[in-house]
This record gives sequence, C-alpha cells and structure tokens, in this order.
Amino acid sequence: MYDAIVIGVGGMGSATLYHLARSGCSVLGLERYGIPHAYGSSHGSTRIIRLAYSEGPEYVPLLRAAYRYWRDLEGISGRAILHKTGGLDIGPEGSWTVEGSRASCVEHGLEFEELAGKEVNSRFPGYRLPSGMRAIHQPDGGYVLSEVAIAAYASAALGLGANVVTDVVVRGWTRHSAGFRVDTTTGEFEAKRLVITAGAWVGNLVPALRQICTAERQVMLWTDPLSPARFEPGRFPVFNMESPLGRFYGFPSHRAEGFKIGKYYHLKQRVDDPDHLARECRPEDEAVLREGIEEYFPLANGATRKMAVCMFTNSPDGHFILDRCPGESDVFVAAGFSGHGFKFCSVIGKVMAQFCLDSPPTWDLQRFSLTRGRTNGW
Repeated sequence: MYDAIVIGVGGMGSATLYHLARSGCSVLGLERYGIPHAYGSSHGSTRIIRLAYSEGPEYVPLLRAAYRYWRDLEGISGRAILHKTGGLDIGPEGSWTVEGSRASCVEHGLEFEELAGKEVNSRFPGYRLPSGMRAIHQPDGGYVLSEVAIAAYASAALGLGANVVTDVVVRGWTRHSAGFRVDTTTGEFEAKRLVITAGAWVGNLVPALRQICTAERQVMLWTDPLSPARFEPGRFPVFNMESPLGRFYGFPSHRAEGFKIGKYYHLKQRVDDPDHLARECRPEDEAVLREGIEEYFPLANGATRKMAVCMFTNSPDGHFILDRCPGESDVFVAAGFSGHGFKFCSVIGKVMAQFCLDSPPTWDLQRFSLTRGRTNGW
C-alpha cells in the first residue's frame, strides 16, 4: 500500500508527485496518457508567469514561492525552465486588468511601471496599442516551459523512488478499512491518501465537482512575424490584455517558434466530455485570434505556423480549488484553475503535499477553499 496516490500527472500532479517523494512518502502517479501529453491543459510549449496579478493580491505570496520552486527544479533537472521577459498587464484606463495589477504590485511592494499605450509602443515596438490603453510593466514576468517542466518533475520524482503508471484510465476509487482502493484499466492500487489533479476529468472522479468545474475549449496560434526581431524574448514582454475585442494573452517567439497568442473564453465552447474534445483547428478559431493580432500586433500578422487546441477547467468564480474533497478527510483535490494555473504548479505541488502530510499550510489558502461556494451560491 502506498502512502499516497496522485491521479493525473500533468502540471499539478507531477509537482505533487515530486514534493511527496521528496518528503519521503511512498507515492504512485496514475496518468491516462503519457508524460507529458497534448490532450489536456499544459501543452503548447509555454505558459505565462507573472508576479503582478490582477486576479487578486492574495496570489502574490504563492507566486513568489512558485518562482523559487521553478528555480529549484532548474537546479535539479539541469534544464532552463523559467524565462524572464518582463510582463505587461494591459487594458483601458480604469480597467479590471490594470487596476488589479497595480493593486497587487502596491500591496506587495513589487517593482513596476505604469505606461501609456504610446510608451509601450515606443519601448516595445512589436506592440501597437491605442492611446487610451494603459499597461503595468513588471520586470519579473515571463514564461515557463510547460512540457519541459512536467517531464522534469516526473523524472525527479522517479529518481526519489516514486512510481508512475501511464496510459491507464482511473475508473473510480473507494474507501476501505486501511485507506483507499483505486480501480483502473490495469488493475487496482491501494493507498492511505489520494490526491486528485485530473484537470478537465476531475468531475469523473469527484462527482461533487462535476457541475462546479467545467471544461472549455481553447485554441493557441503561432505566426511567423513580419518583423521577427521585434518579437524576440529580449524585446517583447509577455502580455495579458483586456481590450474591446476580448481578453488576449501572448508570448514572444521562444527559440524562433513564432509569435504565440491566445484568447480567454475563445469561442465560449463548453466541453461536456474531455475525451471527445474537438481537437481539429478551424477557420473560426483562427479568425478570433487574427482579429487581436491585426489590431494590436500587426507586425506579427504573418503566416500561420501552427495552431493547437487545449482546455481550461473553470471554477464558477475563476479562482482555484485547493481543498479536501467533500465528505472525505484523506482525499485532496486541486482543480478549477480557470486558464491561469500553470505558473503555480511548482508551489501547488508543495501545497498538496502539505495536505497529505497534515503539515500546517505555509500560505493562506482561504481564497481557494470549497467552503466559499456556500457563500457564493454554488
């Protein structure tokens, strides 16, 4: 019997597996695909990381720890994982994005500058923002190599004695006198505690979350910039932008892969069954992303290099769920990351390990408790 089983070895699960193994636990990871894979929420090479956080200043202490743990993983793996480019939180004056980003910087004493749209365009000429736009520039922003990070955490966990089974579907789990029995397509496994980090599949394993955590189809687009030098990592900060056309996010051309852009709530396509996600990219997928490129990044509006489909798993209020499963004292869940979770994987792995070990939490996790749902009516 294992001390713990981690169900789902993607971004959150691989980090949890590592932190549990590092704590001396006997731990098993169960993954329905390979490690890493392109069927969930963590593929596509890069994910933004930023300290200035419009989603709420309560995230900043977790972010500071996340940066430290990403650097630790670089030391363990010998791989470059976190790349700083600076980050821009952009929006109309008075917008939620700009006001929230500024507030998080002020509350936590982060270095930042507030720039007018024309100042952004002058300093970073890959941008073409209208005069009514404002931006918070925070120099610690950048991106994490998501697939590299997952593979590095899984490898490090294996090196510490963890076990991993891939290409296995978890059918369910039940409690028994000594702990839990997990039923899978390759047999049964037992553990004293469970951690569920199953992304869009979380509702299959935690019925209480089936209507709370909803999956959404997203599309990423990479283009060949018309002026490539303006979109190199040293000259183009990552961005999170609220605009009249929607909320976009994007990246410089990492290792000449091309300019990358996405749009939150892309076509507002709910995914009822993640096993049957529409994975082919369509003209309408590209059109909504091209609209943002044409308006704000015209020098990136070259030929399409590639497109990829992924999923967000949204909570009702857009904040994470990090808690015990309802009615279970020894089953823990990390879910509902709502399109802004990957940057936190390194620290959330530690959070979930602390849950399993009954260790006092290092960070204030009240915002992420399921009990908030009673207050908010879900």
